[in-house]
Amino acid sequence: MDLTPHLPALQVIVPMLCAPLILLLKPRGLAWAGATAVSLLTFAIALNMALVTADGGFFSYEMGGWEAPYGIALYVGAFSSLILLIVTGAGAAAMIAARPSIDRQIEAERQPLFYSAWLLALAGLAGIAVSADAFNIFVFMEISSLASYVLIAGGPDRRALPAVFKYLIMGTIGATFYLIGVGLVYMMTGTLNLADMEARIGEVTDINPILVAAGFITIGLALKAAVFPLHVWLPNAYAHAPHMITVFLAACATKVAIYVLIRFDFFVFQSNLENHDLQFSLFLMPLALMGILVASAVAMFEGHIKRLLAMSSVAQIGYIMLGASFISQAGLTASAAHMFNHALAKGGLVLAIAGLACHYRDLRLDQLAGAARNMPWTAAALVVCGFSLVGVPGTAGFISKWLLIDAAMDQGRFAWILVAIIIISSLMALAYVWRIVETLYFKPAVVDAAPAEAPLQLLLVTWLVALANIVFGFFPQFPLALSSAAADLLLRYTL
Repeated sequence: MDLTPHLPALQVIVPMLCAPLILLLKPRGLAWAGATAVSLLTFAIALNMALVTADGGFFSYEMGGWEAPYGIALYVGAFSSLILLIVTGAGAAAMIAARPSIDRQIEAERQPLFYSAWLLALAGLAGIAVSADAFNIFVFMEISSLASYVLIAGGPDRRALPAVFKYLIMGTIGATFYLIGVGLVYMMTGTLNLADMEARIGEVTDINPILVAAGFITIGLALKAAVFPLHVWLPNAYAHAPHMITVFLAACATKVAIYVLIRFDFFVFQSNLENHDLQFSLFLMPLALMGILVASAVAMFEGHIKRLLAMSSVAQIGYIMLGASFISQAGLTASAAHMFNHALAKGGLVLAIAGLACHYRDLRLDQLAGAARNMPWTAAALVVCGFSLVGVPGTAGFISKWLLIDAAMDQGRFAWILVAIIIISSLMALAYVWRIVETLYFKPAVVDAAPAEAPLQLLLVTWLVALANIVFGFFPQFPLALSSAAADLLLRYTL
């Protein structure tokens, strides 16, 4: 039996159906093994679809044989495939590496519930990427959000509880804005299918409710994506979550929201609303530029390494939104490529930090002084991923930042201002990454720790991700093919 046509459905169904089964695996080792096997399977499914869509192919699936717009439709193109690769790849890497860290942070009797919530979050994020229906995007968004609240609050750090509460409030506001916008579009078009929405909006005589809907959806999703200044929930949520959850969320959670934002604005609104492309650009470009500069500046003076990387994520989200705001082939390619490359860099950085946390309870920079002498391999992997985050030549991060600079050069009289901001912010990233390097390698130790590396399982995955940053720095053809195909698909719908 050929399962290829069913891959979009399997991408969601496999982790969703396996999540409750994990609860039955009471020995913690079995629960971890089961969740790991499911995560690897979802990654294999995503990779299979990515190989097809990189060459211009796509997957279209109708649940129960009901044709859209009457039934639930799933669609996977190049852009969806890229997001699925990020989500499932981050989930698989974090899950393989998770056991040593989770054993330290989560009680044995709660681990099956923890892994079950992890798979639900994975299913929710994958469901957002494959859904071709606006309401089902909301459903999967809430599944992933609720599971994320459980995961963040499930660690030993009690500071996670107020962080989760803030995340809950802000996430609920964002979801409510999105739902109001979708409701307005449904009121005017009578459909929830995205392709059908795009076709019917052009027939609407009173366009004002659609304009209001576009505003609600854009702001709601920008809040979910932690676009500056709507990022206030992110630093504490990432800093106080269990380390492996930070890996998972930092690599992919906000990118899925960005994907939905871009998908709505390009697929649904820009082909129907006059000057919407200009409005989209004028709204997001200033926020992106402020986010890049302000978040980078805050990161330069942050004393806690996980909060530092959280603020760095806000800046990197700014890069992604900046590329999208150009409304060009080069800009969208750079934006999509940076989603992939940032996931590699930030995922590797947080994995290395999880390794440090095995022997250093306090992750403030002043408490990590001299850690490289005790954990040289862990520190070296952190440096490699940090250089990729900065955009040092020979790393994956350099490719997407170079593409972004190239795209910025086509922006007329503001080109040099945009290029200057990108270069200055990269130097700021170098400054805060160098603070970490200087602390680990050149400052005298303040904590008396015996020389001991991170657990081998965690260390191997960390170095696998670190080496991937180098490999994709020299051989970026595959992610660039997906990114370019995604840009072509998005621009097909613009005015």
